[in-house]
Amino acid sequence: MKTKMITLCVNGRDHRFEAPVNRTLLQALRDDLRLTETKYGCGTGECGGCTVLMDGKDSICSCLTLAVEAEGRHITTVGGMTRDGELHPIQIAFIEEGAIQCGYCTPGMIMKTASILANNPNPSEEEIRKGLDGNVCRCTGYEKIVQAVQRASRMLDTSQIQKSGGMGQ
Repeated sequence: MKTKMITLCVNGRDHRFEAPVNRTLLQALRDDLRLTETKYGCGTGECGGCTVLMDGKDSICSCLTLAVEAEGRHITTVGGMTRDGELHPIQIAFIEEGAIQCGYCTPGMIMKTASILANNPNPSEEEIRKGLDGNVCRCTGYEKIVQAVQRASRMLDTSQIQKSGGMGQ
């Protein structure tokens, strides 16, 4: 198997390692970097459990993205949302709205929410539901998740998002 030395900037830190060229970003995060907060769900991009942010704004399915494709890009996992031990407002909103049950979909939902709000700081309910499409939750029925996104929208200082170039960077 052909390998390549790659550098991934994950949660603000550079990680350099050799990986097979067919290794997915999800495999690199979980297996090589031991960042297990990003979940494996389906492996086909259907569930959203593996969602991460690329370059602070764009949500991607890390199970469908090769690690070599992420070279030179900024990747944010849910673990990179906290700052100095403080939860991000999106994480707080999910807790306060009871939008987490078993927690399996939560990392992907939070990262998708970060992308939605980075691209549209004040989305309508319809825009939220459309933005969350592709992220599956079997426990909450989505109402509390939509309410959490709405709460996070109100909580976030949009000027701070714009200054940082997105979420989690």
